[in-house]
Amino acid sequence: MNRPRPAFYAVPGTTIGDIVGLLHPPYTAWHLGYVMIGASLAPTVDWLRLTGTLLAFFSGTGVAAHALDELNGRPLRSTLKGRTLLLMAGIGFTAVIGLAVAGVFVVSPWIAAWTVSGVALASGYALAQRGPIHSSLGFALVWGAFPVAAAFWVQAERFGLATLFACAAAALLSLAQRSLSSRARYVRRVALDAAVEITLEEGSRPWSRGELLSTWERPLKLLSWAVLALAGALLTRHL
Repeated sequence: MNRPRPAFYAVPGTTIGDIVGLLHPPYTAWHLGYVMIGASLAPTVDWLRLTGTLLAFFSGTGVAAHALDELNGRPLRSTLKGRTLLLMAGIGFTAVIGLAVAGVFVVSPWIAAWTVSGVALASGYALAQRGPIHSSLGFALVWGAFPVAAAFWVQAERFGLATLFACAAAALLSLAQRSLSSRARYVRRVALDAAVEITLEEGSRPWSRGELLSTWERPLKLLSWAVLALAGALLTRHL
């Protein structure tokens, strides 16, 4: 029996494929969409600040945190060596620190506090197996609310009521993401096989593992594109 890929976007078998899968493209893009949404809520958008914020979140979460997550249990079954994953994590967090140093001079010394919090949350979530930070609520706050709040603050250096509503929306979307993806991951990575039989008045209809996965993964794909489309719509208001 052939095991399915560990994720619908994973391309295992080669180093390049492992690295692409490690970046979790749709989820990283979704996460960066929250950054763009947070920045777009500010009265004006400083595009240099937004670029730095996007690079920081991509380096810290898209690269470093995902490398640590793969090191902690090999969920993607990659062939990347442990030292390679540690190197990727080190490079990612080093880039974040470099951007933070620039931000301290360009934006505010408070950038250092945001950076320390972000690195601690991202690495803590990736390395923890259980506990508050690795819970559904922890995921919603770390991967949803935090990037919205940070990106808005970098632009406006304050908070507002709209920011709180946007953080809540991002947290709720992240809860939906985790609810859908946790079931898909279980069927892909843990179950040897999966099928259900739906009973109808005129008989029954079986659902294969692929059909089961599509009920969770198709909404995930659509939601990732929806967040990016919303981010793009909000940002174009500042052009």
